Amino acid sequence: MEKKDYRFEDFFEDVNDKDKDFVSKVHELLTRDDCKIKVELKATGFFASYSHPTTKRSILNFAFRKKGLMVRIYGDNCNKYEDVLNRLPEKMVKQIEKAGVCKRILDPKTCNPKCVMGYDFKIGKNKFQKCRNSCFFFEVDAESVSFLLELIESEKNSR
Repeated sequence: MEKKDYRFEDFFEDVNDKDKDFVSKVHELLTRDDCKIKVELKATGFFASYSHPTTKRSILNFAFRKKGLMVRIYGDNCNKYEDVLNRLPEKMVKQIEKAGVCKRILDPKTCNPKCVMGYDFKIGKNKFQKCRNSCFFFEVDAESVSFLLELIESEKNSR
């Protein structure tokens, strides 16, 4: 199968109308600071990934699931914006709680040696040690949009 180069516009075309404003804001926020976007076609639909211009590490992914549009934020600096985490609505905190525990934090020998260390942080009085690939993976909906934008901005500014 021939590999095709996809663009943001290809991905954006598949975004539901109710999510287009959010996706546009995120795209503008990240590309304004020279984050690079890579768009691929996966089995579940388009997948868009943004990487930091200096570190080249992913800062965010958009993916389509049965529930709709999902966003994964790589919160490498989540301890620098605990105030933002403490304001998350209960639904988003529950999504964090459901994420897998970081095996590498608990016992480095039990995880793939290529795996990047997960996150060790607190929300309120609760301590979390979560895998970086599932920790901040949220459904995009009307309630979460403003909090997602704040998380994304906080992570971008902390890098």
